[in-house]
Parts: sequence; C-alpha cells; structure tokens
Amino acid sequence: MATQQKMKMASDVQWTLALAILFFKVFIISGSPPSPAIAYSNLEYSIETTITPVFSTLGKQFRVVTNDTVVLPCEVVNPGNYVLAWKKGIAILTAGGTKVTPDKRIRLVDGYNLEIRDIQTKDAGNYVCHIATMEPREITHTVEILVPPRMSYGKELREVDVKKGTSTTLDCKADGNPVPKVTWTRVNNILPSGEKSIESPTLLIEQANRHHAGIYKCTANNGVGSPASSEVNVKVLFPPEIELERAWVHSGEGYEAQLVCIVDAQPTAEVIWYKETLKLDTTERRIMETRGRRHTLVIRKVLFTDFGNYSCVAENSMGKTRQYLELSGRPNPAIFKSHPTGRYKDNYNITWAVNSYTPIEEFKLLFRKVPVHNDNVNYQYQHSKRPTRRQDNDTFGSQLSNQWARSDIWNDVVVPNSPTEQFTQQMSYLIRGLEPGTQYEAKVMAKNRFGWNQMSESFKFQTTSDYVQADPDNELSVFPGLSFFSDAEKTLGVTSLGVSSAPLSTTLLGCALAVTLSLILM
Repeated sequence: MATQQKMKMASDVQWTLALAILFFKVFIISGSPPSPAIAYSNLEYSIETTITPVFSTLGKQFRVVTNDTVVLPCEVVNPGNYVLAWKKGIAILTAGGTKVTPDKRIRLVDGYNLEIRDIQTKDAGNYVCHIATMEPREITHTVEILVPPRMSYGKELREVDVKKGTSTTLDCKADGNPVPKVTWTRVNNILPSGEKSIESPTLLIEQANRHHAGIYKCTANNGVGSPASSEVNVKVLFPPEIELERAWVHSGEGYEAQLVCIVDAQPTAEVIWYKETLKLDTTERRIMETRGRRHTLVIRKVLFTDFGNYSCVAENSMGKTRQYLELSGRPNPAIFKSHPTGRYKDNYNITWAVNSYTPIEEFKLLFRKVPVHNDNVNYQYQHSKRPTRRQDNDTFGSQLSNQWARSDIWNDVVVPNSPTEQFTQQMSYLIRGLEPGTQYEAKVMAKNRFGWNQMSESFKFQTTSDYVQADPDNELSVFPGLSFFSDAEKTLGVTSLGVSSAPLSTTLLGCALAVTLSLILM
C-alpha cells in the first residue's frame, strides 16, 4: 500500500508539472500575464474556438532488439496550442517540448516523436502519446524487447562425473525473448541414442559406459542475434578395461618382442607388467613404454628364459583388471596359398607358408572330404589310431586308399622340411587319388625346436570334374621367383621337394619295353 501511495503521489506531481507547463504556454501565447479570471476566460475561449487536432499516425507494435534504438512516432494534424504528452503507465515522460523523465536515453526528435536509445528489457510496455483536449485523445505504441539467447551457465566448459552403469541428466538453461529453442549435440560424435541432435532442454544418458564420455553441446536459438551455446564434458568413471593387441606373440632368440596392452580407464589407471608372478622392472633389455592408451613391454634380444606367460595389470580407484599374454618361440599358424579350385580331377597340389624365427623341422598335413553334416556340429581333429604316414623315403605325395576315403576321418601326413633361416618358410604337397569334382578341406601344423604351433584354419579346395592339361612347370613353380625343382629333377618327375613316381610317358614306355622283351624271351 505504501508503494502504491508513493507512485500515486509521483504521478500527481508529474501531472501538476504538466498542467503548469500547459498554463505557462497559454500565458506566453496571450501576450501578457492576465488576471486569473481573464486567463481562465482566454483558455476556455482558445479551447472552444481551435480546430480539433487529429493524429496522423496510428498505434502499432514495435519489436526491438536490446541495445538498439527505437523511435515512436506521434504526428498530429492541426495541433494548435494544445499540449502533447508522452507517458508510460502512470509515469509522465514528456509534457509539451519539455522532458519530464530523468532517463538520459529518452528524448523528443523530429517534432514530437519519442526516441529511446540503448533499449533494455525494462523498456518493454505501452507508450501513450496524449493530446490535452477537453476529451483527451491518445495513441498507444507497444514495445516488445527481443533478447538474444543467453546461457545461464555462461560459456565456460562444465564437467560432470558419472559412474559406469548409472544414469545422469544434462540440463541446459537459456534466457531470451522469444523463448529460445534448445538443441543438444555431441562434439565429433553422435548422441547415445544414435541421433545427431535432440531438441530438448535436457539430455538423459542411461546406463553410462566409457563410450558415452565426451563433450556435449547445447545450443539455444530464438532467431534474435547469434545462437548461444554451452558445453559439458562428461566423464564416465569405470574400472580399467584391457584390450590385447595380440594375446600370443611370436619371437625368436636374439630378436625383439613387443607385448601390447591397450588400457581404457577413468580415472587414468596405473599399469604393471608381470612374468608369471614376478613383477617386472625396467632393465637394459626390458623397456616399458606408455603412449596414451597403449602400454608396451619391449624385450630386446630375447633369451630362451624370456619365453613364457606374461600379464599386464591395470588399476585405478574404480577397480583392477588383468590380461594374460604369451611370448612363444613356436611357429605362427600356417596360411594357405593355393587356389581353392584345383586343375586336375584326381590330385591337388596344396601350398602353404609359415612365419617362424626358428627353422621349421617338419609339417603335419591333415585333409579329408568335406563331410555332409549339420553345419551346427563342431568337428575337431583327433589323431587317428593308425600310424601317421611319413614321407621320409616315400614319394613326396600321398595316394588315398579305400581306408582313407571316408569323409569323416582326417588323413594326416608328416612332411619333413629342410631347415632354413628364412622367416617365411613355404611348402607344397601333392595329394593324389582324389575323387573328381569333390570338395576337400585341409589343415596344417608346423614344428620347430620349441614345439608344434597352433592348428591352421580350415582350407577348402575342390578337384575339377574334367581333366585339364596344364604346363607342369607352372604347376610346380608355386611362388614367384622360387622354383623348388631343377630341370633334371623335373625330367625325373620330382615334385614338391621330393621324388614322385615317374612321369606317365616314361611309365608307358617302360611297360612297352617290358612286354616286348618278354615276347622275345618266349
């Protein structure tokens, strides 16, 4: 009540001042200060005999951006001696040509137009241009202040910590007129929902994991000025997660080996290396490197005692994780180089390669018909009870017997190798006695002085249905620039680093000579 009374008193004072200005102007127009009765009579006569003024402008709505300038028009036809006044609510801004308000941003321009500079949100409202006639005439202008969006948090980067498996809600508060629309995006990534952006003042992250960590950006836009934005750095706290570059690492004595653990953790984890149960320290031959997420144990000039099982242990305030690795001298798994479609209907020349720092002593080749079974059944190799065929003194190639023709039995052959210092060691083997147009599968193992390697993946090949004449030189020279056989050996029918049966032409010639000789003797 006290506030309202004060406002009424201020309004009364302003109106009194305006009336005083009005009478002052009348007295000036009349020429000399008359008596109160004459003054009143002259005023009444002036009002009665003057043509009624009319506004030539109409009231309208102005939408103005903060800090801009607006001019509210008030143009009158036949203003005569009437006094014009501007008011906002109960506050008198001007009376006649005199500014009543103390606000320095407000002034009259170009007659009786009202100018407001550096406009602010408090300037929003209705402005009335008033003509002091017996029946007051007014026009009203409405000023709406357009405010560019502004973030409640400012532009500084905020940080939010959330534990793995829990949920959190990011909120974005923005002011402005009109009310701005808020959109969430993620810097250099998509949102957890899989969308590029979401229009909402809040963003929910459910069941947080380490892939949800990153910088999220909320942008407010209302079409006024430039959009405003704010960023939130979400840190998902979780125990270490370890990914192995290779769980099995091959090396050789005198060579270098690198064991790699890729660690993700928040907060950052401490990583310790072990061999068996022994904690490892840095030495001249053993170095521990860290580059971002990548933690590497480097062993220079590997010794026989360095082979074995290792582990990397990562620990932070959220937990501890361990992963195991093996450093081995055994050969790498074999990789087949043959074309899956053979050139002959009854034999197939199969070729493979193995990487090993240590010379390979022998190979074991296993092959069989592809069984017609349910694909869901997992068949594993088991050594047959019959003796394994060796090719020490036999022709370097195998002939399938009826016993070997069963499709569900793996046929295994040990293939000796000539030791070499080459890292990549290759071998070919000719399988004879196959059935035309039939699909087979093969696997290979390799052995060096550290033992047998892991079984290779299954390789499927197929014999042709029709006989195709091929150049034997091309058939035997499997690898570019590498010939397994000399010209003399090829003439004698040497195949795949071993001696095969004689060529067919030689065999037929021998049979003909034998028959002729027996006839002569008879």
